[in-house]
Amino acid sequence: MSKPDQEQAAIVATDLTKRYGSENTEVVAMREASMTVQSGEVVALLGPSGSGKSTFLTAIGLINPPTSGTIVIRGTLVLDGETAGVNLRSFRRQHIGYVFQKSNLIPFLSAIENVQIAMQLNGESKRASRKRALELMDYLGVADRADNFPSMLSGGQQQRVAVARALANHPSVILADEPTAALDGQRGRQVMELFAKVAHEQGSAVIVVTHDHRSLDVFDTTYEMEDGVITRSQHSVTQLDG
Repeated sequence: MSKPDQEQAAIVATDLTKRYGSENTEVVAMREASMTVQSGEVVALLGPSGSGKSTFLTAIGLINPPTSGTIVIRGTLVLDGETAGVNLRSFRRQHIGYVFQKSNLIPFLSAIENVQIAMQLNGESKRASRKRALELMDYLGVADRADNFPSMLSGGQQQRVAVARALANHPSVILADEPTAALDGQRGRQVMELFAKVAHEQGSAVIVVTHDHRSLDVFDTTYEMEDGVITRSQHSVTQLDG
């Protein structure tokens, strides 16, 4: 895939560092981590547990700001260290779809209402949001559970509803933290292919934290993270998958 200039990039994260504590108790979870992701690009972020992958993703998702470094999304400086350049909640709701390690569904809303609410908070009508929610849930194989509450769904079903919710608003940035961990191989592959389809058809930028090497062929670019540092993977998908 040819890469445009950084000026046109969907995400430019530069020298992100995250520190917790101070002096003798200081822990550095992320060290000058940088990544540029273009519109329509699907990126895999690999690495062992505790390497800082979730810390990096929550920084890009404007959930857990870095201690230092800058994040530019769609040409807008959204974070300079812990200083926000925009209303983070509003910007996140309008531009970012996020899939957490756990589904984080609202327990007192049905599955379809959990997907609809993401759109209705952005002003979408109930009818239009229901139509979009059903389309996504049908693709992900959970439309028949639309009226069930989260407690009535399996872990895999809950995660597929969470994926539908993340995609509901046609976000320009999609971030997913181990989205296939609760899914079997076929369902996991389906979710990864959906991310790629959305990226290539809508021009969304996608970053997926994953340990699932079975679907790495759907990604355009692979990065690795260890001890809080991100490096561009030097391995081919075939090597990683073997």
